[in-house]
Amino acid sequence: MVAPAVPELTEEILHESIDARTEVLAALRELGPPDLVQLIKQAPRNPGKQIGVYHHVTGVDASSSASLAAYINTLTYKENHQSNSKIVEGVYCCYNAFSRLDMRVHVTIPGSVDSYCIDERGEKRVSSDELWLETYLCSVLRAYSYADDGSGDTIRKIMGVRRFNPVTNTETEHRFLQAAEQLFFRGWQLGSDSVVQVPNNVSNHLTTGLLKYFHTTGRFASGINLFEKLRTKNVEVSSLLAKVLFMGNEEVQAVRVLHESVKQSPMDYVMLDTQAEFLMKKALNPNQGGLKQDRLRMALGCADRSTVAAPSEFGTWARLAEVYVAMEDWENALTTLNSCPMFTYQDKDAPIMPDPKEIYLPTLPETRLDEIDSEPESKYSEQVHPSLLSLRAAQYKGTFKHAYSILTEMTAKIGWDQLLKIRSNVFVMEEEYRSEKQPPVGQQGDSSKRSASTDVLRGSPGPPINGDEHTDDEKSTNGDSTAPTLIAENGVRGSTADQAVEKPSHTITPEEVKGGNEDSEATEEQLSRFNNKRLCERWLDSLFMVLYEDLRIYTIWRTEMAQYRAQQMQYKKSAEEWEILGSLADRLHHQAEAVEAYRACLSIRFSPKALTGILAEFEREKQTRETVASVIRLVTWQYRWYSEFSPELLYTIRTLIEDEGALKVRSIIQATSLPQNVLELTHHYAALCAAFRSSGTEG
Repeated sequence: MVAPAVPELTEEILHESIDARTEVLAALRELGPPDLVQLIKQAPRNPGKQIGVYHHVTGVDASSSASLAAYINTLTYKENHQSNSKIVEGVYCCYNAFSRLDMRVHVTIPGSVDSYCIDERGEKRVSSDELWLETYLCSVLRAYSYADDGSGDTIRKIMGVRRFNPVTNTETEHRFLQAAEQLFFRGWQLGSDSVVQVPNNVSNHLTTGLLKYFHTTGRFASGINLFEKLRTKNVEVSSLLAKVLFMGNEEVQAVRVLHESVKQSPMDYVMLDTQAEFLMKKALNPNQGGLKQDRLRMALGCADRSTVAAPSEFGTWARLAEVYVAMEDWENALTTLNSCPMFTYQDKDAPIMPDPKEIYLPTLPETRLDEIDSEPESKYSEQVHPSLLSLRAAQYKGTFKHAYSILTEMTAKIGWDQLLKIRSNVFVMEEEYRSEKQPPVGQQGDSSKRSASTDVLRGSPGPPINGDEHTDDEKSTNGDSTAPTLIAENGVRGSTADQAVEKPSHTITPEEVKGGNEDSEATEEQLSRFNNKRLCERWLDSLFMVLYEDLRIYTIWRTEMAQYRAQQMQYKKSAEEWEILGSLADRLHHQAEAVEAYRACLSIRFSPKALTGILAEFEREKQTRETVASVIRLVTWQYRWYSEFSPELLYTIRTLIEDEGALKVRSIIQATSLPQNVLELTHHYAALCAAFRSSGTEG
């Protein structure tokens, strides 16, 4: 299979990329940045003049110094855009997140290979087999963590990264799972996803990577074997075993495993959460409607208990809120959402490099496709309305993104006006609070001591930790984020939408209550009004304002569209504006409108984000030919930007083969009227499924 092209970023000062990497080692918190490859080139006629170039890479076999040296060696055979120079030296840097060391291999061409490691202080240390085992496992996990989902968002974050598939057959899988088994109970050292507050044996980057691997490749039997062995050492692993059994449609066995394990460990929050997730999924299955309420009640019991077991974890409270949303118990859903412990999003470790002197981003002939190649040129000339660029919900990550998704789901089901009514029933509103402060007399009343932390749902043994440090959200709270009237690009005033979407009045946050000097003693009658009300957390108040802004822009767009259609006029937007409107509709759970916007974007220029949005719709509707056509273009775009591996696209191909059979999928790929070299790239993904003996590859 053809390897992606090699991007080159030229150093201003020789070795500055290596020095920059060494400087940030102490600041790395998680799996570490992608591997760095730095090469020294020199002209044969002028040995004194050396040029340093570098690129990043993921998915290369990092099990020994020899395998990393072999990668540098392959680069010497690649076409060189500086035809009068050759590679004389190379350094490969690969981060070991277990021991917090940067493993380095220095290759002299021709000549020796020297391997060593650099610690956080920049001092040299000797490498060992155990360190290489840790490095190999981190390398595989990074390949999955830094892989793109097809939309191109991850690819655009870091320039010039070559992405390879770290596990391409059953032999490499065996080595990967063997390493994972040996280091499994040290996985918490790697950190965890941004929605997990405290990493543990079953919630960390290692378990996330393993589950993503099994989900992508469908190698469930391997996962079951691994977790069965580990379960004998620690019962906590039962939750991971159950998850893989659910993935492989072994539901009865998974329920048995959870049943036995919860008896042994009744307050394991991950097990309880796994049960709640399964019961909720079964309840929402349209084919089994009769038992919906019973299953939701069981899910509620599990979710409620998991919040008691882990009151400071966001995931348990979010699951409870989701169960209440499924039960259409809106007041409890909002109250639970308000109780979620929020924490600041911690992004993945990214390389911090000085500005390169030159950037060379070559294109392989095999990846040339006119519609894709025209994308970069047309993108820079596009106009975008400022109101679309200022939608803050698009920037949400981690706990805030998840909480916002729950809030938008509620809005999609009951409408904005109804949500505002429920909000005023549940929380103390600003007007109510101000009016309560009017009566004269005395001392501070009990109501001033209330807060969302002390007023959470029954069963919480301690107050959740709330994300006060989330500065972006604080800026827009309590009226700071006023929504100006928008003059839409096509001439329709935003005031029409403002009448349709009522601006939310403000709630009172715990900070305001604590800060207010209350000289009055509240009477029993006044206190009883607030008896069942809570104080809205600052971050949730901010989320309502952000949701209002999203709904306002969405309503303006739909109103304009309707007016233009009524007048039989064409509604014009730039491709990037359509892309933003598509993701806005997606956030608000309006799938049909999102697909409409994404189609409009693609009619102007190619956009991986828009095509990924439409691909999800094709998969839902089981449109095989359209799905294959979309995957071919997305795979080609990925290769164009040096990525031969996207877990989500591999998963799409695998499920297509499972449903339709390998022969039919290969025939549909081949029947597409695109160049053969482009089709070969997608055939490579289908061949991976055959190597893993996935279901459906026999025929």
